[in-house]
Amino acid sequence: MSANAAFAKMNGLGNQIIVADMRGRSDRITPQAALALNADAQTGFDQIMAIHDPETADTDYYIRIINCDGSEAQACGNGTRCVVQALAMQTGKTKFIFETAAGLLQAEELPDGLICVDMGKPRFDWRDIPLAEEFADTRMIELRMEAGLSADIAQSLHSPSVVSMGNPHAIFWVEQDVWSYALDKSGPLLENHPVFPEKANISIAQLSGENELTIRTWERGAGLTRACGSAACASAVCAARTHRTGRHVRVIVPGGVLQIDWREDDHVLMTGPAEWEFSGRFDPATGLWTKDIIAEGA
Repeated sequence: MSANAAFAKMNGLGNQIIVADMRGRSDRITPQAALALNADAQTGFDQIMAIHDPETADTDYYIRIINCDGSEAQACGNGTRCVVQALAMQTGKTKFIFETAAGLLQAEELPDGLICVDMGKPRFDWRDIPLAEEFADTRMIELRMEAGLSADIAQSLHSPSVVSMGNPHAIFWVEQDVWSYALDKSGPLLENHPVFPEKANISIAQLSGENELTIRTWERGAGLTRACGSAACASAVCAARTHRTGRHVRVIVPGGVLQIDWREDDHVLMTGPAEWEFSGRFDPATGLWTKDIIAEGA
């Protein structure tokens, strides 16, 4: 096959995203193609957002989400914002309903250019997150010393709040600056802790102001990231649930700021920017790609 599928390289607050147009096609992006694209310095990504034809009536598109290790994800808030911006530029529409592995997502581009995504309802029951064992209260759980966790990690990162935002999240509350923790070392160990049968996104979160959080995230299947939209939502929801904040929270991530609103109807709204970098075409089977040539002055 040739490089005949269109893509846009974008980012959501530094979270590197490839938006791939797979509409009108029967093939899928292979794990091998994802690994090849990620290995290239220009197309390295956190997630691929593959836009497919709708599978359900009254939806606009089906979005398949692929991590940089070739695995599939259920949700990606920053990637969804990039999809909205790309489709709004192409179609002139501003409101969309997407189907994903985590369910339906509604999203729109606002008049100021920011993009708001309804990330759905958080789930707190241990079976829904999921956890490997029963916990009556998921506002705080205790982790056993397993999965190679050293004593210093266990002492500094413990008793996380856990929640599903369509994907599993563990939020570790800290008093010190979030940058003082070696998340590159603790993240992969905690992601793979046996209590998380589907692994988990690992965030460290600090209350940095009234109704304001600062977080860093080790993203399941992607590693350290400058922004993770679902982690920002999970952190805000857990902060409100543990009475650290109200339900309207400003979340500072390494790449910038997201506004998270946990509405009274239980839906979580995430608002933030997206940025286009360049476009091209690629082979969904191999990952071979070419950049679009834009005429000078266009």
